[in-house]
Formats: sequence, structure tokens, C-alpha cells
Amino acid sequence: MPNRIKARHKNNGHGRNKAELRELQIELVKIQKHIIKHDHKVLVIFEGRDASGKDGTIKRIVEHLSPRETNVVALGKPTDRDGASWYFQRYVPHLPAAQELVLFNRSWYNRAGVERVMGFCTDKQYEQFIEDVLPFEHMLIGSGIQILKYYLDIGKKEQKRRLKDRRHDPLKLWKTSPIDDVAVKHWNAYTEARDQMLAHTSSPLSPWIVVRADDKQSAHLNVIRDLLARLACPQTDKHLAAPDLGFVFPFDKAHDRAGLLAT
Repeated sequence: MPNRIKARHKNNGHGRNKAELRELQIELVKIQKHIIKHDHKVLVIFEGRDASGKDGTIKRIVEHLSPRETNVVALGKPTDRDGASWYFQRYVPHLPAAQELVLFNRSWYNRAGVERVMGFCTDKQYEQFIEDVLPFEHMLIGSGIQILKYYLDIGKKEQKRRLKDRRHDPLKLWKTSPIDDVAVKHWNAYTEARDQMLAHTSSPLSPWIVVRADDKQSAHLNVIRDLLARLACPQTDKHLAAPDLGFVFPFDKAHDRAGLLAT
């Protein structure tokens, strides 16, 4: 009997989350209509460790949005030509035009994360990126693009569990890559890279928003709530556009010392 009660409570919780997600997705449709009507340009960047939930979060955001005005960008490995070009060049064609919402599943911040940790860039290239990225983003903002940057933060134990789940779920095999095998091995290096990236590339114009993402469903719901708050239009239900600050909060250098980031 206790197991049945526990299962029923779990199902009830899932039902509540599903109903809340639908309410939030309706608000996202309102936001998109506002973006289209007023020719806004919105870029949402998602970063995080392997298996931090970027795919799932983006899926919940775009599920009921217009495919004509919504683009999800997940670029592959840079080509030789990309390597011989201005670093930001391959991302520029994917930036939003008027009426568009673009979501980057990883972005130019690869240089501050996987490229730095795995040795895919030189120290000089990394330092040049850190020097260039905020002026680049501020230029985009000055041109009328609204930029939102989310870092999905998960703990080591949860990452291990999710990576193991990927390898044993045939529907998730497409997510696996050779880099997965070293993600946990290089945990400390990725932690240091994350801390440096957040500290050096967050600004009042282009702040990082940290998402505590060990609980997938709570992360999905609260990212959407935060999006609604930051992209609010007159039609937005203000009660729904209120993220739980225990899950989603603007980055501050004191957060690391306060234990709010996974270590």
C-alpha cells in the first residue's frame, strides 16, 4: 500500500507539472505574437555541462511556437574554414532578424568551455575570446537584438546518472559522443572553466542567468517563467512570470562562495 500511495503522489505531481507547463506554454505563444507584432529580435543562449538538460529545456520552450519565426541552432564541429575565419563568423548567419526568436543550444561560449578544457583552442585564442565576447554582445544589443544567457548547472552525481542513462536508452543514443566519456573525468577543469566564464562574461547588459538543473521538471518550468518575466508583454500573466529564485537567479561572483553553484 505505501508503494501505491507513493506512486499515486508521484503521478499527481507529474500531472500538476504537465498542467503548469501548458499554462506557461500558452504565455510563450502570447510573447511570440508580441515579438512578431513589434518586430523584436530575441536570442536565447543555453550553456551547461554535458547532460545538463539543454535539449529538453529548449524542446519545452519551442513545442507550441510558430516554426516560421522560431529557430533552434545547434552547430556541429567547426570546419577547417571556420578555424580560418573570425571566431564569431559562423554564428552570425543564425542571429535573429525582426520577428524572430532564436535559441542557441551551445554557442560561441564553446570556446570558454569544452574548447578550453579539451585543448581545442590555444591560451591566446581563449584570452582573445574573453576580451572580445562582451563587446560583440553589446554590439548586437545595440543593433536591437535582445540577448538572454542561461547556464544550466548540475551536480557531478546527477551528470553521471544522466550520462549512464543515455548509454542504456536506445532513444537517447544520438546524444552520446566520445566527449561524454571524459566529461566526469575532467569535472574539476570544467568547474574552473565555468567559474571563469561566468565571472568574466556577465555584464549588466548581458548577464548570465544560472539555473539549478538537477531537477529537470523544475528547471524547465522555471526557465520558462524567467523567460516570460524578461520578455514580458502587456498580455503576460504576471503571476506565471515569477520564477522560483531557488532555481533561477542572475549570476553573482558571491554565488560560488555561497555554495549555489555545483562543485
